[in-house]
Amino acid sequence: MNGVQEVESSSLSPPINRIMKYVGKEKRRHPRFEEKLMVSYRLLDKEDVGVSQSKNISLSGMLLTTNKLFAPGTYLALDIRLPFYPTSINIIAEVKESKEVVKDEIFDTRLSFVSMDEKHKKALQEALDYYAKKKG
Repeated sequence: MNGVQEVESSSLSPPINRIMKYVGKEKRRHPRFEEKLMVSYRLLDKEDVGVSQSKNISLSGMLLTTNKLFAPGTYLALDIRLPFYPTSINIIAEVKESKEVVKDEIFDTRLSFVSMDEKHKKALQEALDYYAKKKG
């Protein structure tokens, strides 16, 4: 089934009593951390800003909850608030996938980071190192 395995979950009540789990080869270049960070996002050529929270983050991308469905290949400007860093970091990201979680309201949007300055990359790496130590 292409690396996806169906897993029974007794903790979920019907009709959602099964979840899907990816069991194929890991394709990510960097480890992801399940961290909730405040993120402002917008289309590169627009001023309309959305504010949300990350579900996970790595040095090369993140999973972000959004209020819009974005087409793959769309570029977003992100402002991410990191702990222990005085200002938000700015990143340009490409949408890899966006899928509906709650009809017409909530979407899980997978992003790949395509541009960030060295100062912000260093700040992100320091935050990720902190998460790694915290995780054990």
